[in-house]
Amino acid sequence: MIRGKIKLVYKQEIGEKTESDFEKAIFKASYHEFLLKSQAYNPGRRFKTFKEMQEADGRANSLHYKLSFSVLYFISQLNNTMPVIKDNLGNKLCFETPRFELIASHTEDISQHKVAVYYETGTLTLLEFMGEYLLLSYSNKAENEAMGTFVVKIQPNLSILNYQGIAHPQMAWIASQQ
Repeated sequence: MIRGKIKLVYKQEIGEKTESDFEKAIFKASYHEFLLKSQAYNPGRRFKTFKEMQEADGRANSLHYKLSFSVLYFISQLNNTMPVIKDNLGNKLCFETPRFELIASHTEDISQHKVAVYYETGTLTLLEFMGEYLLLSYSNKAENEAMGTFVVKIQPNLSILNYQGIAHPQMAWIASQQ
């Protein structure tokens, strides 16, 4: 029985103690871009941290967006698969939309630089909750048709972004056609 349609989001935090080549590339590229782009919000280099810049000039919030361009190349190399989250068979989950966030940074101390990449899935069919596991499908087939499934464990930084319940099983087919 189809329980609903959901979207998942995973937040990958990246800091100084990154391990993978992907994380190291994101870390370095975003820090160098921060040093360059933050100058516009730091006249006379009075501020050292991103937080200080935000408090002094609200336009510094645009750094989230501006720094994202420095990491898009690396994210595109993922081919829309999340680098961290896998199903129970070890297959990487697919994502549709990435989003970049500058969490914190310091103009003179790279160890304080911390960013996050959010990976948002497309709409998934939620078939069942099994404790801390979700039985899901990428398919939008009607309930009485066979569909490929996968199982994902709920874990830290993985969340259900939105949920649309199916009120009546007969409505599942109608919902799958949208």
